[in-house]
Amino acid sequence: MASTNSELSDRERQILEAVIRFYVESAEPAGSRNLSRRFGLGVSPATIRNTMSDLEEKGFLFRPHTSAGRIPTDKAYRVYVDELMRVRPLDSVERLQLAQEISAGGSAIESILRRAAQSLGVLTQELGVALGPRIDQAMLEKLELVRLTSEKLILVLSLRGGAVRTIFIEVPGEIADDALLEVQLVLNERLAGLSLGEIRHSLGTRLRDATTGSGSSELLNIFLQEGDALFDVSGPDDSQALVLGQASLLADKPEFATGEKMRRLIEMTETRAELGALLRSRSSASGVSISIGSEHGSALPGGLTLVTAEYHAGGLSGVIGVIGPTRMSYEKVIALVTHTSSLVTDLLA
Repeated sequence: MASTNSELSDRERQILEAVIRFYVESAEPAGSRNLSRRFGLGVSPATIRNTMSDLEEKGFLFRPHTSAGRIPTDKAYRVYVDELMRVRPLDSVERLQLAQEISAGGSAIESILRRAAQSLGVLTQELGVALGPRIDQAMLEKLELVRLTSEKLILVLSLRGGAVRTIFIEVPGEIADDALLEVQLVLNERLAGLSLGEIRHSLGTRLRDATTGSGSSELLNIFLQEGDALFDVSGPDDSQALVLGQASLLADKPEFATGEKMRRLIEMTETRAELGALLRSRSSASGVSISIGSEHGSALPGGLTLVTAEYHAGGLSGVIGVIGPTRMSYEKVIALVTHTSSLVTDLLA
């Protein structure tokens, strides 16, 4: 996003930062006398009032009603995040608390993400969110065909990073051992080293000219006809991989005092598919990603901010973060989300 340095004077930047800090802390519109007493800006309340009026004309502040002070717009929060705030590092107590809470339990990725989302939510008093890795990005190292019964096989996929997926295959009748080995050899030669997504989209092309014995052709034909389904191990949508913390942590915030805003928040957590897709779209972002208010379109109700960071699990990646009102403590939230993503990566290594 383009810098707004040329749009704001030093005084405007100083007073805009003060307005944001006051509103984040109090949830009350900022007046000139409040700012003068609270921050000691070195200028008179009249000067602060005139500067706030200029910031309002430029779209950084607005009045919720005519007699009130002013509150920041999405545009103001964006300037604050990009140019004004100073993220503080976590202290040793916070680091230890996070590490203990996230590592206290099972080592399955779903358990780790659930604990991480819950811990983030409690420490930030926002809604913790996490999205599991997209399995179709995983690289196939090798596959194996194992007979289960005369009419059922198991396809065992060994993925880079240590993950394993098993898939049941129905066959019309018993297939000889040498035919199983022959098809297994062909599949490994042509598919190993590719991602599951690549395999699913190009399996027919990669196997079309494969030649096998007569006893193997029927099994190979099953892979040609059903490859899309056999290698689709990611689930129908991202809502299945979505983990949410406690939405109740947001219930006491002034932004959700009205029934309409709370209803929209509950709908977001219950429908999940659109939220999962939004998080997935951020999994390629490097570092911390922050979308504010209207920047994330219709995927979230207005007036919310989403802060996420990418974590890694072998060759896969996912995202973890928080959702909360645009009036959030960005310095604290960003530090906690960044450190949590590193902890999750370490635990999944």
